[in-house]
Amino acid sequence: MMTSFPAFNTPPLLRAVAATLLLAGLVSGCSMAPAYQRPAAPVADAFPTTPPAAGTAASTAVPSGRAPSAQAPLTAADTGWRTFFPDGRLQQIIATALDNNRDLRIAALRIEEARGAYRIQRADRLPTLNASLGASRSRTPGFANAGGESQIVERFDAGLAIPAFELDFFGRVKSLSDSALANYLATEEARQAAQISLVAEVAKAYYTERALAEQQALAERTYEARKRTFELTRQRVEGGASSRLDLRSNEQQMETARASALAVARQRAQAANALTLLAGQALPPASDSLAQPDAQADAMANLTAGLPSDLLANRPDIRAAEQRLKAANANIGAARAAFFPRITLTSSIGSASREFNGLFDSGSDTWNFAPQLVLPIFDTGRNLANLDVSHARKNIAVADYEKTIQQAFREVADALAARNYLGEQVAAQRAVQDAQAERLRLLQLRFENGVASSLDVLDAQRELFSAEQALVQARLLRTSSAIDLYRALGGGLK
Repeated sequence: MMTSFPAFNTPPLLRAVAATLLLAGLVSGCSMAPAYQRPAAPVADAFPTTPPAAGTAASTAVPSGRAPSAQAPLTAADTGWRTFFPDGRLQQIIATALDNNRDLRIAALRIEEARGAYRIQRADRLPTLNASLGASRSRTPGFANAGGESQIVERFDAGLAIPAFELDFFGRVKSLSDSALANYLATEEARQAAQISLVAEVAKAYYTERALAEQQALAERTYEARKRTFELTRQRVEGGASSRLDLRSNEQQMETARASALAVARQRAQAANALTLLAGQALPPASDSLAQPDAQADAMANLTAGLPSDLLANRPDIRAAEQRLKAANANIGAARAAFFPRITLTSSIGSASREFNGLFDSGSDTWNFAPQLVLPIFDTGRNLANLDVSHARKNIAVADYEKTIQQAFREVADALAARNYLGEQVAAQRAVQDAQAERLRLLQLRFENGVASSLDVLDAQRELFSAEQALVQARLLRTSSAIDLYRALGGGLK
């Protein structure tokens, strides 16, 4: 039985257009997606506490001999990277990297891609209105006409049309639009996470290069010291006061120091290349002055970890994982709606005439209204399989969200443990270095007075060099841990 639509039996075109658009505007589908509930964080309610190191009081990250800062504790989210990294050259490199790093640029372009995909999906929720103006001219030969004469027919058409528009009674289109929006927001959060990681990686690469520069200077000084010892030993050999075995031992130690200096120089050059890659463009040569990362230790001491729940608000990677979970949840609604009828509307209004100047004359109006209802009956289980896939993908998104939280919890816990121990470790290593330096000074005096052997001096030089290198490594580790804590707590966006 055909249903009539009397509103379209009258010629006014605007009334038909308004009725069609009003019908489309009033249709708002109810969502069949499950009500979203944020999964409980699968971590403890508080970060683990680390007992103080043996033989020490409660440790801090402030180096020995430095007074703790009187600044009130801050959260990482309240501390911009320009505040956390006071080194002027490092600030310039970070700013350059934020402008030129290719990975960050790709992340920004991913946002544009996701935004466009969301806008495309969102457009399906409203009808598309097309205007058309056309003309046709055709000739029919005489044998095809009853009169036996050829006929030329001309026609001109103008109108407005709504292509197939789905009336979203069951929320399928809305669910797809919600999913696209969540994916777009997840991409934006992922870009922020990439920016935080880039700031942290640039800072760590910078301090690594500076630490290698310090180690290179130590190696060169050690080489010069062993060279002087070698020359003094050679003079004593020529004077008969030392053996050639001592001379060769000194030579071996001198060349070992030279090889170490060259190896560290190579590592420093490679570290500078890594920093250039992160920055995205060539950097000016580094100055000879060495960076003092103690400011990062002070900044780390002033950062408060807060509660694990704070990570949900401060960490963009967790927020991105939750948005992906919301997208998967919305896709379940689209898969459920596929089991119900799909109603589409196609309509057009316009005017037609055999002559162009009569295109809009009275009585030339045309219209077409063609609703369609499609009800799935037998699809060999396709819709059911799509629903199962949607549920599986949501479960994957839940596991990914929980894993992201657990990873963030571990990163903060590791950084807090490092803050508790590395300050004392640096102080202990500095004491070792001071003791080795004094031991070497005393042995050199004994050697110059002919009391100690050159082997004793060589052994002291080697141990001092090892202690100096270990101190540089400990300070670099403490600085890297400070940067890791800053990143783990969600800092670095400004």
